[in-house]
Amino acid sequence: MRKDGLGGPAAQRMLGGSTFASPAEPGGPVFPHCLAGRGGAGSARAHPLVGLHGADPQREKLKQELFAFNKTVEHGFPNQPSALAFDPELRIMAIGTRSGAVKIYGAPGVEFTGLHRDTATVTQMHFLPGQGRLLTLLDDSSLHLWEIVHHNGCAHLEEALNFQPPSRPGFDGAGGPLSLARVTVVLLVAAGDMAALGTEGGSVFFLDVPTLTLLEGQTLAPDEVLRSVPDDYRCGKALGPVESLQGHLRDPTKILIGYSRGLLVIWNQAAQCADRVFLGNQQLESLCWERSGSTLVSSHSDGSYAVWAADAGHSPMTQPTAATTPYGPFPCKAINKILWRNCESGDHFIIFSGGMPRASYGDRHCVSVLRADTLVTLDFTSRIIDFFTVHSTRPEDEFDEPQALAVLLEEELVVLDLQTPGWPAVPAPYLAPLHSSAITCSAHVANVPAKLWARIVSAGEQQSPQPASSALSWPITGGRNLAQEPSQRGLLLTGHEDGTVRFWDASGVALRPLYKLSTAGLFQTDCEHADSLAQAAEDDWPPFRKVGCFDPYSDDPRLGVQKVALCKYTAQMVVAGTAGQVLVLELSDVPSEQAVSVASVDLLQDREGFTWKGHERLSPRTGPLPWPAGFQPRVLVQCLPPAAVTAVTLHAEWSLVAFGTSHGFGLFDYQRRSPVLARCTLHPNDSLAMEGPLSRVKSLKKSLRQSFRRIRKSRVSGKKRATNAASKLQEANAQLAEQACPHDVDMTPVQRRIEPRSADDSLSGVVRCLYFADTFLRDAAHHGPTMWAGTNSGSVFAYALEVPPAAGGEKRPERAVEAVLGKEVQLMHRAPVVAIAVLDGRGRPLPEPYEASRDLAQAPDMQGGHAVLIASEEQFKVFTLPKVSAKTKFKLTAHEGCRVRKVALATFASVACEDYAETCLACLTNLGDVHVFSVPGLRPQVHYSCIRKEDISGIASCVFTRHGQGFYLISPSEFERFSLSARNITEPLCSLDISWPRDTTRASCRLRESPKLSQANGTPGIVLASRSRDGSPDPGRSKGADTPEPPEAMLSPMSVDSATSADTTLDTTGDVTVEDVKDFLGSSEESEKNLRNLAEDEARACAILIK
Repeated sequence: MRKDGLGGPAAQRMLGGSTFASPAEPGGPVFPHCLAGRGGAGSARAHPLVGLHGADPQREKLKQELFAFNKTVEHGFPNQPSALAFDPELRIMAIGTRSGAVKIYGAPGVEFTGLHRDTATVTQMHFLPGQGRLLTLLDDSSLHLWEIVHHNGCAHLEEALNFQPPSRPGFDGAGGPLSLARVTVVLLVAAGDMAALGTEGGSVFFLDVPTLTLLEGQTLAPDEVLRSVPDDYRCGKALGPVESLQGHLRDPTKILIGYSRGLLVIWNQAAQCADRVFLGNQQLESLCWERSGSTLVSSHSDGSYAVWAADAGHSPMTQPTAATTPYGPFPCKAINKILWRNCESGDHFIIFSGGMPRASYGDRHCVSVLRADTLVTLDFTSRIIDFFTVHSTRPEDEFDEPQALAVLLEEELVVLDLQTPGWPAVPAPYLAPLHSSAITCSAHVANVPAKLWARIVSAGEQQSPQPASSALSWPITGGRNLAQEPSQRGLLLTGHEDGTVRFWDASGVALRPLYKLSTAGLFQTDCEHADSLAQAAEDDWPPFRKVGCFDPYSDDPRLGVQKVALCKYTAQMVVAGTAGQVLVLELSDVPSEQAVSVASVDLLQDREGFTWKGHERLSPRTGPLPWPAGFQPRVLVQCLPPAAVTAVTLHAEWSLVAFGTSHGFGLFDYQRRSPVLARCTLHPNDSLAMEGPLSRVKSLKKSLRQSFRRIRKSRVSGKKRATNAASKLQEANAQLAEQACPHDVDMTPVQRRIEPRSADDSLSGVVRCLYFADTFLRDAAHHGPTMWAGTNSGSVFAYALEVPPAAGGEKRPERAVEAVLGKEVQLMHRAPVVAIAVLDGRGRPLPEPYEASRDLAQAPDMQGGHAVLIASEEQFKVFTLPKVSAKTKFKLTAHEGCRVRKVALATFASVACEDYAETCLACLTNLGDVHVFSVPGLRPQVHYSCIRKEDISGIASCVFTRHGQGFYLISPSEFERFSLSARNITEPLCSLDISWPRDTTRASCRLRESPKLSQANGTPGIVLASRSRDGSPDPGRSKGADTPEPPEAMLSPMSVDSATSADTTLDTTGDVTVEDVKDFLGSSEESEKNLRNLAEDEARACAILIK
């Protein structure tokens, strides 16, 4: 359909044709397509077309109460972290990434997100203690000051100021190269009002933090330091870059400066002289100043660290009081960072990263913790970014007494309890590495019953019991979560490459791990041998201790989980894998030892001419096997050939599981442990389906041959084709071409010509969806159990099932289930069938198993005629049952030029009326757009740009919820959560107690950032607004989004958020970066000039919204 100029009557005619004769349906009257502007994926709401004939104002108002698009929160672990900071007063932590994102975390549910304008790596971050302000250094040496500000009681993160160091020659006073071109280290001094900047040229500059301006006349050049150094130490060598700057806890006028060459200097900023000099000769990596200031510890590039006495002996000091190479005597790697923390007991902690023997363990990622005679080498599976300790920082306290050690790794965050013997890990309530093994599939379960929830949580607690002596809870507890307790519990299930299924609490902002199910124990793999080797190596030196859960290596790729399905009422689930394994599991509260019954289903049905060339099936273990509490396998069904399972569905009330692969589909009765049905869907030319995803024998010639064959077929004249579905398609295309009258051209949406797919395309037999329903298939008088299957070639098979009825709520009798093919539908274009759903007499989807029988949902209408909704990649179509005659359709590909990738039926509740809700069809296309259609009328409601069309993995990973939300992967370790519902929104609402005076003479016009600038690889949205001189936001921005002040410069239409306002929507994102709208912004010089003009004209209140 065209994005503009769409006439009403013609639109109605094309959308529904003659089948739209009835104007009324549960969703409301007939109305034209409501379209969103595509200028940016951040448009928070689709804009109704203005001036369309027949547009119903009441319906448009109702749509605003039902639908609203928001990207709300990012779940998981930040992709490619690069910097870490911790505020010990506010107990909040910040993580910076290589893409320029800034993420601040406190207590669960307290999250703030920002994004630097330039895609540059965040190299360092420093909190101004207790102020809720953060100073970030990027790899282009620019400095940025961020503030956590409050609006209407809720807090969000904004960029206040930025500073780009000048790079003119001789700026550092040495007359040498551009020494300030690269800042190497930052130190906040004088309670955060001043920052010292160490540079690559060896100079130290001083910056006024509230205004981010250089303090002239206070620059410390290398020449000044060299005056305090003996002549024989100078010997013509430069000091090198400033590697470390450390402040004194009790005397802020003193700064410890460490140069790359090894020289350490205690510089007195008040007296502008060097108090003490330490002549180190080994290349310096890191420095730490002990709490009292009497001891320094330095780490070096040769894997050694040295302890220096700062208050004794003469100056300059040439030798440290102690020097050691912990993992010597053989050559070791550098100790990149070192910390010294003292304890009241008299001993101290020395914590450092690196230093491992270069030849033996140079590839290990280790942090060593040394206390007295106890040394533990923490062995991680990914690179160490940074670490910090949670300890006392009050000047009046005499000892550090560290409570916890937090280590940020490239793929996870690990926190250790330093107060408990053994230093156990503390479970993280968020920031879990979703990709500890690569995610292969995901599913969402809404409205989980409280009893099942408690059982899953209990099983998870038994998996990782906490030591009884551990008193430390999660130490990062800053801020308050203001969000209401979720009204219902939601489970997010993720299947992984290593055969595990992880259960996550997706009810709120913090995605909390609950339980992990592993299926690898059922099969014979090579992992036992590896475990025994690892166990034998633990007694060696160094004393390694494996820490963290990130383990990207799978023992066997065949273990990968492809599909999961969970029945929340019976606690039964199905897990299907890459090698055709289908496991039926049941939740048990106690460990058990039992054998798993194994059955095979041959999907080829003895068809000749097909030989499986892919991987072998997994070999199950025999005999009774021990299973921990949690989901325990009961039945293993093995598909033959062992191809990856492409679809699965479970009906616990009938004790049936259906599964499909690229070869066909099967139906299994797991109560009687016997197969019911097997159907081969292979076309005679489907040889590619026999090679498997893990096979390397795919023929390039065959692929090229098939491609050229398709091209030739698309060029063949219609006269040479047989009179079949393709000829009908040509007739339809010819009719479209003949509609040349101006009236029709103006009023009819553009329809693209769709070429039919060849029946002998490779992988045409792939089963894409399976579905159970109690409906009318044989005749209109009798309803009963049915099973539906849809394939890649547009075929739909409907089977009538004879399921013996259960008596009195007990299990059904042990009679066999029978399946008879009732209907077979072939879609004309042979487009892959994405989803199937049966609608009752009121046009509502049928309830899930047990929902109606246990009065958990309204019973379906079995009096009126049922209908089946079949969604293919190209169109949605509703057929009546049992006749299977076409009733309604919407041709998405013909109208929009896109293909359907994901489909779900969702309930949208109104924000204006608590009792009103509509069930609609939500679909995601290959262009990353989300469309919402009414059911059963299939009338377009709204559509939004959600995912970048280039983000193929994000589109493939998308999963919808039953209440109008969704998840998709924005990186291997992060889910973006979005909402299509105006009422059902899960977003951070939090506050932070900060104490810093707003100086009215400080910064004038500041650059303000949106509450969430989204992930750098996702879809940023930016809010730019000027600030008045007192630091408060402009009056024009204090209004909600429902009543926006007309801005002087608007780059895209202001969107309407009926459920939320700009003041309370703390975490909305869009799809446009500054790069995307640079045509509107003009040149960078013009932009800078405009910003300067804004700063000078402080009385001018302006708001620029890019969404």
